[in-house]
Amino acid sequence: MYQKTSQAFVSASWLALGTGLIGYLIGIWRADMLLNEKGYYFTILMFGLFGVVSLQKSVRDRMEGIKVSDLYYNLCWLGVALSVSLLVIGLWNAPLLPSEKGYYAFAFVLAMYSAIAVQKNVRDRDETIEDPN
Repeated sequence: MYQKTSQAFVSASWLALGTGLIGYLIGIWRADMLLNEKGYYFTILMFGLFGVVSLQKSVRDRMEGIKVSDLYYNLCWLGVALSVSLLVIGLWNAPLLPSEKGYYAFAFVLAMYSAIAVQKNVRDRDETIEDPN
């Protein structure tokens, strides 16, 4: 039996994604950083979001019996690991207050997690089985 995803969870997922993205981007915008540093942190966010969405799709495809090559599956994991590693390295070496570093880290994690939930919800919506009765 298929249970439709609740609208509350869908809304909460989108709200969390918006909060993570907007919070992270506002933090970058207002930061006292060079433009190339801002570009670095922006690129890490975009790379990470792409990585987790691709990974979520690959994992679900495999669960549903859809063929996903090992190469692509492992590249998705590598992309997620690289984006997280690059953020950690960047924040570790940045001349920021610990509170600022924590702010970026938590906004990044919130955006990454909620992107997975939004991807799941979009896919579930697209696969909703309508009852013919």
